[in-house]
Amino acid sequence: MTTTEATTTATGERADLLDALGSHRWFLTRTVQGLTEEQARLRPTASELTLGGLVKHVTATEKMWAEFAVAGPATFPTFDESTAADWAAEFVMLPTETLGGLLAAYAEVAERTDELVRTLDLDVTHPLPEAPWFTPGATRSARRVFLHVIAETAQHAGHADILRESIDGQKTMG
Repeated sequence: MTTTEATTTATGERADLLDALGSHRWFLTRTVQGLTEEQARLRPTASELTLGGLVKHVTATEKMWAEFAVAGPATFPTFDESTAADWAAEFVMLPTETLGGLLAAYAEVAERTDELVRTLDLDVTHPLPEAPWFTPGATRSARRVFLHVIAETAQHAGHADILRESIDGQKTMG
């Protein structure tokens, strides 16, 4: 069995994981508040990053890792030259996408992840898929997956803060 009895109230380690996830998600979503669609698509630095693209990427990354925590490496797409364009598109806010839509999708994914943090056996472990950035034969526990999602969200919230300040001087914490 891969779930616990806890369904609503988390304590201890689970509460800490949920608190960290919530905190870093707040920073990311706070950073994009009040933006126009045009601003969400701007590339104000030398990188290709946009604020809408970062929200889209963090959503896709969290969703993929949460699915991995449940079902293992089959949930990961193939990592090769044929999928490079798909990975790059994850960072682009398409003309048909809105910041509101991206934030709604993020909230949906976050809700699913939070439920997994509350209920999934944190010791369940799966082998990592083959990819140049994973050590062959390495595994990840659900606990480590959620820690990775926290780190990924925090890193991109920092990127978002730099982009937002470059666009209009707005600071997440200032």
